[in-house]
Amino acid sequence: TLPPAARRPGPGFSSARLRCPESLLDCAAKAVAEKWAFERVEERFERIPEPVQRRIVYWSFPRNEREICMYSSFQWGAGDGLPFRRGIRLLETGCVENVLQVGFHLSGTVTEPATASEPEVTHRVAISFDRCKITSVTCGCGNRDIFYCAHVVALSLYRIRKPEQVKLRLPISETLFQMNRDQLQKLVQYLITAHHTEVLPTAQKLADEILSSNSQINQVHGAPDPTAGASIDDDNCWHLDEEQVREQVKQFLSQGGYYGSGKQLNSMFAKVREMLRMRDSNGARMLTLITEQFMADPRLSLWRQQGTGMTDKCRQLWDELGALWVCIVLNPHCKSDEKSGWLKQLKKWSDMDTCPLEDGNYGSELPNITNALPQNSLGRPRRTVFTRAVEACDLHWQDSHLQRIISSDFYVSPAYQREGESLLFNPQGLPLWLDHVPTACARVDALRSHGYPREALRLAVAIINTLRLQQHRQLDIYKHQKKELLQRGMTTTTNLEGWVGHPLDPIGCLFATLTETCRVEDDSAMDTGGEPKPPVYQHVPVWGCPDGSESYLALALEVALMGMGQQRLMPEGLYAQDKVCRNEEQIVSKLQEMELDEVLVQTLRKQAILLLEGGPFSGLGEVIHRESVPMHTFAKYLFTALLPHDADLAYKLALRAMRLPVLESTAPSGDVGHPHHGISIVPSRYPRWFTLGHLESQQCELASTMLTAAKGDMLRLRTVLEAIQKNIHSSSLIFKLAQDAFKIATPADSPPDITLLNVALELGLQVMRMTLSTLNWRRREMVRWLVTCATEVGLRALVSILQGWYTLFTPTEATSIVAATVMSHNTVLRLSLDYPQREELASCARTLALQCAMKDPQNCALSALTLCEKDHVAFETAYQIVIDAASTGMTYSQLFTIARYMEHRGYPLRAFKLASLAMAHLNLAYNQDTHPAINDVLWACALSHSLGKNELAAIIPLVVKSVHCATVLSDILRRCTMTAPGLAGIPGRRNSGKLMSTDKAPLRQLLDATISAYINTTHSRLTHISPRHYGEFIEFLSKARETFLLAQDGHIQFAQFIDNLKQIYKGKKKLMMLVRERFG
Repeated sequence: TLPPAARRPGPGFSSARLRCPESLLDCAAKAVAEKWAFERVEERFERIPEPVQRRIVYWSFPRNEREICMYSSFQWGAGDGLPFRRGIRLLETGCVENVLQVGFHLSGTVTEPATASEPEVTHRVAISFDRCKITSVTCGCGNRDIFYCAHVVALSLYRIRKPEQVKLRLPISETLFQMNRDQLQKLVQYLITAHHTEVLPTAQKLADEILSSNSQINQVHGAPDPTAGASIDDDNCWHLDEEQVREQVKQFLSQGGYYGSGKQLNSMFAKVREMLRMRDSNGARMLTLITEQFMADPRLSLWRQQGTGMTDKCRQLWDELGALWVCIVLNPHCKSDEKSGWLKQLKKWSDMDTCPLEDGNYGSELPNITNALPQNSLGRPRRTVFTRAVEACDLHWQDSHLQRIISSDFYVSPAYQREGESLLFNPQGLPLWLDHVPTACARVDALRSHGYPREALRLAVAIINTLRLQQHRQLDIYKHQKKELLQRGMTTTTNLEGWVGHPLDPIGCLFATLTETCRVEDDSAMDTGGEPKPPVYQHVPVWGCPDGSESYLALALEVALMGMGQQRLMPEGLYAQDKVCRNEEQIVSKLQEMELDEVLVQTLRKQAILLLEGGPFSGLGEVIHRESVPMHTFAKYLFTALLPHDADLAYKLALRAMRLPVLESTAPSGDVGHPHHGISIVPSRYPRWFTLGHLESQQCELASTMLTAAKGDMLRLRTVLEAIQKNIHSSSLIFKLAQDAFKIATPADSPPDITLLNVALELGLQVMRMTLSTLNWRRREMVRWLVTCATEVGLRALVSILQGWYTLFTPTEATSIVAATVMSHNTVLRLSLDYPQREELASCARTLALQCAMKDPQNCALSALTLCEKDHVAFETAYQIVIDAASTGMTYSQLFTIARYMEHRGYPLRAFKLASLAMAHLNLAYNQDTHPAINDVLWACALSHSLGKNELAAIIPLVVKSVHCATVLSDILRRCTMTAPGLAGIPGRRNSGKLMSTDKAPLRQLLDATISAYINTTHSRLTHISPRHYGEFIEFLSKARETFLLAQDGHIQFAQFIDNLKQIYKGKKKLMMLVRERFG
């Protein structure tokens, strides 16, 4: 729908004249002005009356605002900043003045109003036109763009909207013809006077040439007239600044898809389509200019050299370029010389090494990525993005059957058919078009794109009738072979080329052609900015349909369902596979915009049943080829659309679509089909399917949609659950489904749905089993979630997972997460358990804890002890498990941790025993004075000391054996001499209260070991000491002296030790001097 301005009457009309017929002169002048060059009119008639000339000149200016808009904005009626909108504002605010039309030349001034930052500016504008097309424009603003500037728009619209206010003169040559010699001389002299600085040199030069008898100017009859319109030989096309088209495309390509350049290039493609629709020859011209710049893109050779792929956005632009060329060469009314010119150009581009290939990028996507495919797949002919356009050049429109289809709504089979004619019509007598489907649809797109919408609709209907007939015939054949195919459990794919994701987008093309005629236009949508509103459709009966029952909207839905449901092999290469997914989503989003009424629901139901019963043609048939494109996205749409109207059919369809046979571990031995796909045994993760992750997530989405819909229906939930367990092979996706089911089953504002909760739990259990022996970074989250889910289900679920823990969890998970959570106070409160129930749960948790401690004592012993605290027998059993494992499988840090726990629980003697066992595993070297176990050693010695002399005597030999670090030993020695042993007050033991002597056992042994450690450490340090460590070494010797002095003859021993050092290390003079200063 045009904006209000564009719906006004044509030039020269007033509302009163609308009621009067045009004069014969105007009718004739209109036709001549649009089709004939004025030179031809002059040649044809010796003298043309002035009124006739005036009307031809009058009607030669463009009459349609849409054409002006096409050359001044990317999108009809959109965007306030675009020249077309700005031009309308300039016109409506009275900024256009001094408008004069002299023959085929329009001039005027357009004033830009002053702004806060810019003063008022007036621009001179000149427009030349011919046969209702603007052929050149000039404007004082110096605009450099593809589009006409706002000032050219304003002047053009002034001429279209207010033609009666424009002064109209005949071409200047006609006016000069009427003047005598004196008048002509006066005119020239006045002209020179008015513009002498610009015109005088040119006037003198021309005068000299005219006065010279043998000059070039005198060899030509007559003189040029810029206001007289075009000559016969001139191309009749709209003015297009080719240099600017090249520059802008080059600029957009250099931005590499950033800053919205992809969007701008798509807008240029849309502009080409708009020109084609207006049957403007500049469409092909502009596309040629765009293609030249695309082919000159320096990134092409770079990508080819590096074997890297171009970005998705870039690939999509190349695809659109290829599709547009198919459209151009299929123009039903193009001349043969035009077509041969295009073919030559297309072949030239296609033969270039850098030309992108149809099915993907260079190098990186050769089909033989794995050895799974036969080598001969590399020998296929090279197909570029232009190959289909080259092939389309061989197509023509001369077929008489095709001509009849597109030219009449009432073309039916004749009563008496000649031989072979029966193949051209269906049993109802309606015409068929038996052609390769994408090629047939390309014809429809060409008709629609070149401004033949009615013809495009007729051909689209014939194609759909053909598809219907083929569908029914295939169904009949399948019914005869059904038993055999089901027994073999496999099928061939009859469609080696999929329609969804095809470079020519046949289904999208048919859908757009059919829905375009059913669209209810909304006037208010034109001027509102922001997001475009979703389309509103109405039923339009199919023209020429015998019983009037068919509707274009129902046909659009039917063909979309047929195309989406077609069984087709997954294409080769990442890009081609990604395109299948993207195209599917585009078609589904368009289908979702259709509001389903009774007629459409019937179409949907009928097609869904046909697809379910279908044989090799249907991706939803009972048996499919192992490498068929999955139907999950499509089935999700069908399920949602059918559910309110026919739930049984919706579920049957969605459950059938859940399969993903390519993930099964082996294919049936008789698997046949595409010659490049004959693989009988493959890995379970098929390497050629690059989009497998996306396909699996779509499968998961379908399952989630069914789970949501089946809430509260136990039978349906069970069926959906079985389908999930059978068909989904990814643990993370099953976990997502479990979470979804749990969320739906436990709404915040109402009681939980127990059937759906059980499904969530069962899926969660499956995830646990699947990930038990594999690494999964979400495993902890999964385990915690399962316990939460089981808690929501109830006591029996918790008991069940505790009793069967070994099939679901590792021992560590079972004790630290599962049993610990189950035994928590929150769980008891959540389940409102009574005492017997609490005991049952606790007993299960303790049994689990002991089993885990037996299986993995290192990681589970402490958790087992904690869980068994309240049951004496279980606690003793757990303790015994720890003691048994201490000598073999446990580290000193684990034993120390359990020993500290025992002390904390009030079992100091058990703590001492475990600490002694830990000490046996420890070894601290002389230089490990920051070892993490030092605190544990000090704690163990403090514990032994507090228990009494016997325990201390027992641990000191272990300390002496395990610890060789002098500072640690001296620290232990110092602590042991500060207080009397046995202060813990073990019942039944006497405590003397005396401090222990370092001269007697057991401290004597510790003292000797400490002194020995200091001596050894000193020698070790002196071997590699540097001057910057001298001060630190002297402090170390001071600490050593304190320990030596604890012995009875310690001062003598230390003096001998120092003398010994001075003798051995006398070469280290500076150090020995420092030793002498401190220790004598």
